[in-house]
Amino acid sequence: MAIFEFKLPDLGEGVQEGELVKWHVKAGDLVKEDQTLAEVMTDKATVTVPSPKAGRVVQTHGKEGEIAKVHQLLVTMEIEGAAPVQASGHGAPAAHGAPAAAPAAQPAAVAAQATGPQAASKVLATPLTRRMAAEHGLNLAEIPGSGPQGRVMKADVVAALEGGRSARNEVAAPAQARPAAPSVVSGRGDERIPLRGLRKKIAEKMVRSKFTAPHFGFVEEVDSTELVALRKRLNDTLAAAGEKAKLSFLPFIVKAVIAAMKKFPQVNANMDEAAQELVVRGEFNIGIAVATPEGLTVPVIKHADRLTLRELAEEIVRLSNAARERKLKMDELTGGTFTITSLGQTGGIFATPIINHPEVAIMGIHRMRKRPVVDKNDQIVVREMMNVSISADHRVIDGQVAANFVYEVIKYLEHPDMLFLAMA
Repeated sequence: MAIFEFKLPDLGEGVQEGELVKWHVKAGDLVKEDQTLAEVMTDKATVTVPSPKAGRVVQTHGKEGEIAKVHQLLVTMEIEGAAPVQASGHGAPAAHGAPAAAPAAQPAAVAAQATGPQAASKVLATPLTRRMAAEHGLNLAEIPGSGPQGRVMKADVVAALEGGRSARNEVAAPAQARPAAPSVVSGRGDERIPLRGLRKKIAEKMVRSKFTAPHFGFVEEVDSTELVALRKRLNDTLAAAGEKAKLSFLPFIVKAVIAAMKKFPQVNANMDEAAQELVVRGEFNIGIAVATPEGLTVPVIKHADRLTLRELAEEIVRLSNAARERKLKMDELTGGTFTITSLGQTGGIFATPIINHPEVAIMGIHRMRKRPVVDKNDQIVVREMMNVSISADHRVIDGQVAANFVYEVIKYLEHPDMLFLAMA
């Protein structure tokens, strides 16, 4: 038998680490090739890590809830062979429950003894946290970390900014002299639920989005009566042809959004924070927010402009099911240019959703219901009405642009036959 050291493989472009959400094996287990070893949560999604070889697990490295870096030792196994096998990766193997030995993995207290950029590079922090601190001129070595082993978290950077602490204008006080964040005292019957996995990643991403992009919202109502009638006719046609598939309202909304984007391309964009540039995207990759038991996930419909209404409907169902079953691939969670979030009949009157950073806008679709309205002849009539809202990054999208974009979307939703003329 030979010892095989399996290190955490690359998890996607730009992903340097992930949280160990769940182990699927333990020491002594026999595993088959491609059998799931663990679930790892990145900034994008939860991914399963399969075993590259068959063998027996000798030791797992890291505990659930801890951060594992790419190329860090993950599992030690015994496999058939005559000599030890080293898995590819960087850094020395880590002891059980500890990160791989690397210059960035020294305790924050040691790193904080130095000053300047070199010291900041030795502090434990994720790439996103480092970039966030750099954007605001903060020295990570001067920020006390609240995470495991002194890791500086995004919340620590936010606290430093709110407290006015900056590496440019303040000499850092000793870490032990800084007041710790107040803890919540538990009472009888309280339950403490650790913020882990997807819920933790959602929290981090929402904080980054709200902290980075100055949001503003705009809301308008839509007369959906003609859309309701068109959808019914098309679904009746599908049923008459023996088709089981049905069209929801989302495919029509996606098509209306894309048609409006062709007139207002700056809404179909990402913000490059490092370069301070608005990147107007050449593709229409529409994210659809999906509620799952673990939290909100946003799978992306790639090249949505090339799909028919029926193909869009099928893709939305496929991605939504994959999200709920935790079977989404990394490619299905990246590359989005704009997001639509809809809670259907529980969507309320209106809301102001948080932008899916680095996108610059997100549209909310809210509850559709029959309401009395005054028509062009000053008559009170009953119509199918709903509200749509947009949240936009005011750094690059002005209120007039956002409003005009929404009204362009509304034009296609209120006159849905025009969608067929707008389709490429």
